[in-house]
Amino acid sequence: MRDFEDSTLWRISAFERIHRETGSSGFMRLTGPTLLPTTLLADLRRLDADPASSDVLEVIAACVRHREAALLCLQHDELVWPVTLFPNEGLYHSPRDLAQGSLTGLGSLRLLTAEPPGVRPPGHWMHDRVAQAEHYRPLSPLLWSLALNGPRRTLLADIAGTAAYRLVVGANGQRPTAPGALGSALERLQRDSVTLREIAQWPGMSTERASRLLNGLYLGGSLLISRAHRPGRDADEARGWFGRRKRR
Repeated sequence: MRDFEDSTLWRISAFERIHRETGSSGFMRLTGPTLLPTTLLADLRRLDADPASSDVLEVIAACVRHREAALLCLQHDELVWPVTLFPNEGLYHSPRDLAQGSLTGLGSLRLLTAEPPGVRPPGHWMHDRVAQAEHYRPLSPLLWSLALNGPRRTLLADIAGTAAYRLVVGANGQRPTAPGALGSALERLQRDSVTLREIAQWPGMSTERASRLLNGLYLGGSLLISRAHRPGRDADEARGWFGRRKRR
């Protein structure tokens, strides 16, 4: 069986054969738990039961929200990309940089399996299965690329609904960049809290482009969400990165 550190990618036919024979992807090579953590698994099962939200970006958002490492096998064109997310370290592992994949491949990206990680992050005290250093990459650019170019065209479930959005500086102290109309939208979002409908009406924007932009900011920890006042609440509620709440 092929080593996880191999720089080549599997064809989908070979991956499906291994999965039929072994019941796993063939990339999960560590000893230990054979299932993902319970809270993450429950979230993924909920997504799997809802075809409207069961997509790659929702699954990645769940992994980052729970801050749990996971191995995702993704179909990009006719190849399988084994991508291991390490949210706590802000890294992901892959034989190649998925953020540099073709736009057509990213636009039709499909989740094949979600499993416990097959490698460990750099610096782990158990050195076995820490892969080659050049195969670990920053997670933020991947999240941004998948939000802007991936298959999801609507808001992630966690940020949808009646709300106003504003750009804030992320935990890494950096603000994402984008060309053209998206860049102009980022500038305006840094000054004002606005709704999805308002963003969609800005020059060069649309509901889909606005949704993708907000998804990217959310995944990168750079989105402040203000919910409308509801009876029984003393004040509007603002949500920071993946459920961190604070009173305004």
